[in-house]
Amino acid sequence: MSGSRDAESSTFGALADTSRRALLRLLSEHGELTASELAAAFDTIGRTAVSTHLRVLREAGLVCERRAGRYRYYSLRAQPVADVVSFLSGLYQGPLDRLADAVAQQPAAERAESSRSA
Repeated sequence: MSGSRDAESSTFGALADTSRRALLRLLSEHGELTASELAAAFDTIGRTAVSTHLRVLREAGLVCERRAGRYRYYSLRAQPVADVVSFLSGLYQGPLDRLADAVAQQPAAERAESSRSA
């Protein structure tokens, strides 16, 4: 269980930074990109910072790196993201189910009245 928690902490820590989320978004939109291509997309952070962010993402398992000659290509890894979605769904599914049940049990006239007053 401790290994799973460490992986979750690493994943959420990596996702906490806006620049890293932007890198993930770029990889999601464009597929495999080099570190230079990713760095060129940013005006506010330099190549060294992008490389550091990519290292954090790689260590968290969110991206994988492929070397070809002198280039390093980065791409998304789907499983860690699926794990995050599963974790968050598990947290909120119970409360959402209870809310849906409460709404379903509320008489239709009462639901209509509450939506008009909102």
